[in-house]
Amino acid sequence: MDVMNLLKDASEASSFLSGISDVEINHLLIQIADELLANKDMILTENSKDLVLMDVANPKYDRLKLTEDRLQGIADDMKNVALLPSPLDKVLSEAVRPNGMTIRKVSVPFGVIGIIYEARPNVTFDVFSLCLKSGNVCVLKGGSDADFSNKALVKVIHTVLERNNVKKEVCTLLPPERTATDILLKAVGLVDLIIPRGSASLISYVVENARIPIIETGAGVCHTYFDEDGDKEKGMPIITNAKTRRVSVCNSLDCLLVHCKRLMDLPYLCDKLKDSNVIIYADEAAYKALEGSYPAELLEYTTESSFGMEFLDYKMSIRTIDSLQEAVAHINKYGSKHSECIVSESADAVRTFQRGVDAACVYANVSTAFTDGAQFGFGAEIGISTQKAHARGPMALQEITTYKYIIEGNGQVRDK
Repeated sequence: MDVMNLLKDASEASSFLSGISDVEINHLLIQIADELLANKDMILTENSKDLVLMDVANPKYDRLKLTEDRLQGIADDMKNVALLPSPLDKVLSEAVRPNGMTIRKVSVPFGVIGIIYEARPNVTFDVFSLCLKSGNVCVLKGGSDADFSNKALVKVIHTVLERNNVKKEVCTLLPPERTATDILLKAVGLVDLIIPRGSASLISYVVENARIPIIETGAGVCHTYFDEDGDKEKGMPIITNAKTRRVSVCNSLDCLLVHCKRLMDLPYLCDKLKDSNVIIYADEAAYKALEGSYPAELLEYTTESSFGMEFLDYKMSIRTIDSLQEAVAHINKYGSKHSECIVSESADAVRTFQRGVDAACVYANVSTAFTDGAQFGFGAEIGISTQKAHARGPMALQEITTYKYIIEGNGQVRDK
């Protein structure tokens, strides 16, 4: 396939998309969600072709796997996006200058957004629904691990688009080969924005090689700090949920920090983790606190690489902390600016933690598993941004629009 021609066609489709009303877009999204469920058997069959090529022990396997429940969730998210108000043509600010000239700042689409992602077929629908709702063409560059799945999902999308006389190029799937990524990253004038979703190595490659503006969706090295004033009845389910709900996602727990005065509660806090065979890498104090209560075969000492590691597996580290300030310093050193949590009944400790921790999402007494566009009420998400420019945290409709200034007058001219 000629990647440059695909990108040119996608760019041309951008102007076509500007002529479609929000009502029409909503109807398309609902039809596509229904078409997805009507074709679930075909999609699951194609997904199984990808799954058979991947080791079940690979952390990516869970992300790659589609089920009837997951397809239902994807369809529901798409319908939720259809119910959201359009982010376009909103007057963000307005001013009248002394000469009578009116200046309005109005939200508009980026144009063409390229998404580079790995073994995450759900991203195909999430990204498309948000891009369509916000008036953007999406160019999808999935990995070879999910090629059968991505092609099946895009086939469903194209079926509905063509049925409604909408150019299918508004959703363009590039070939899975690495060369397509390189061409996409350098498609200046054809693609307006790149958003990478995947491993730290993928994101680094995009950052180092792109000639197009990018929004980084960084790795998720997530911590939970159990404070001196933490409630263990809240802490245990928060820790268990954050670690074991889905270990392959970026908001899962990687490191538990526990105040030294609460080490006696560590066996209780970690009790349910053994049910999922979570391997714990504990420092000396935490190891001694867990020894005899946590299965010996699942308990190991920390090493140099135990901290700052995104495990994406049934593994986590534990470090004993002497103060709240030390916890904040540890997180700011080893975290990835994604999602961090404090468990504490002290309002002062919570306030200090939330002010001091540098992350997109900072929780108090809530599992980090909630870092998700749908859970935030955004309908879906296009990624979790860990950078500070333009967008941060779960990115949805507002974050994939930009703006332009509309200036109106009545014959004014500038004197100087």
